[in-house]
Amino acid sequence: QVQLVESGGGLVQPGGSLRLSCAASGFTFSVATMSWYRQARGKERELVADISSGGGNTNYADSVKGRFTISRDNAKNTMYLQMNSLKPEDTANYHCSATYLSSLTRYTHWGQGTQVTVSS
Repeated sequence: QVQLVESGGGLVQPGGSLRLSCAASGFTFSVATMSWYRQARGKERELVADISSGGGNTNYADSVKGRFTISRDNAKNTMYLQMNSLKPEDTANYHCSATYLSSLTRYTHWGQGTQVTVSS
């Protein structure tokens, strides 16, 4: 059974930092493209960042470039999102997702999410 479990969210003051983790199981983590998405209340879900299976390629939303860093540890089946210089507009529920091919079928799985609230 595929599981993606996020952790590390919480309440932080503007300018602060948080590190999110996404622990994966039930599939071959090292072949999956991994992504972080976020959805703020009343808004559509948006892609925050993604990382290739080997970790060599990353992409970021313009709104987080220079502040957030996505990484992964394939030995630990875990992906991370280091978030620095947080702003109130970063407040959202953050989800991780995994996308991979198996037997010519594309699979995408989602975690339940972890809430990040940036407020003074």
